[in-house]
Amino acid sequence: MVAVDIQLASTHADWPTLRAASLRAEQAGFDAVWVFDHIAGVSLGGDRSLECFTWLGALAEATSTIELGVMVANTWNRQVGTLAVAAASVSVISDRRFLLGVGAGTAPTSRWATEQHAVRAQLEDRLDERHARVEELLDLTDEMWHPMRDQRFASFPLPSPTPPRIVGVNSTALSTIAGQRAEGVNVAWNHPRRDDFLHTALAAAAGRPFITTAWVPWAPELLDADHPVRREMQATNLDRVILVVIDDVEGFAEQI
Repeated sequence: MVAVDIQLASTHADWPTLRAASLRAEQAGFDAVWVFDHIAGVSLGGDRSLECFTWLGALAEATSTIELGVMVANTWNRQVGTLAVAAASVSVISDRRFLLGVGAGTAPTSRWATEQHAVRAQLEDRLDERHARVEELLDLTDEMWHPMRDQRFASFPLPSPTPPRIVGVNSTALSTIAGQRAEGVNVAWNHPRRDDFLHTALAAAAGRPFITTAWVPWAPELLDADHPVRREMQATNLDRVILVVIDDVEGFAEQI
């Protein structure tokens, strides 16, 4: 059975609305609530944004059973060590499994780079360097979160259970890294190369436990397991579908 999650954007909703929608999702039986990692509202057409790990810390206290996740944490928005500690902190505070979606970030010329340019954040033009940043995070969390970790990590938060690292991909190269190094992959369900990305990641995972996830824009009819899209997702053997709400978080809460 495909797990059904929800992802909320803070770019068109204030904290009370986001909190209420997350609690409603928990009550309605969604498997996880995910948040976006945007430091400004402009990328999603909004006029505000919450820093994702601050937001997740608040959700860790407000909710009690629903899994929490970020999709995707931009590895250029923070130093990778800060990102690892932030994810572990949410896991420890919530006392449940945390889902760490990670992404390679965008090119300096992309429309998605507007918020990074505004705060003079580091961006990398070369795709291989952006992929290397993801691998740097995977290397660090392999060490920092290992039960028998080196003494130099002894005073860092140790999440339990260990957060699965789910790589958001838009290329077969990053899909291969996801399959070889991470615990899961995330794709856009409507991407024309979706199946290529999923097959590449699964082949690279070589039969070990691996989480396949896909995101799709929210529509209430997708809650019906017999909807054609949901049946196709089931046939694709997805583990999780993430229904993405950007513009009308309050309306979402009223529809479930």
